[in-house]
Amino acid sequence: MLRRRARVATASGLHARPASLVTGAVAAGGHPVQIARVGQPAVDASSILMLMGMKLEHGEEVELTSESADAETLLDELAALLESDLDAVAQA
Repeated sequence: MLRRRARVATASGLHARPASLVTGAVAAGGHPVQIARVGQPAVDASSILMLMGMKLEHGEEVELTSESADAETLLDELAALLESDLDAVAQA
């Protein structure tokens, strides 16, 4: 299983717009990905409802995982996305 950790950089956390960017990237990546607070149960990272239901706040650390051996690049991209200000990206 592949794993990456990232901190949520968006000041307002992962509300609807930032969450939609993350779920869109997961869908475009073509590999199943799970996301969890470190030490907590994981949810499907392609589900906007599950992602928003986590109520992730600025600075929280999450762990991204995938069973797919080909998902290494996708996990790197998702970690970088989470570590950027997604409010700025969503407004651009």
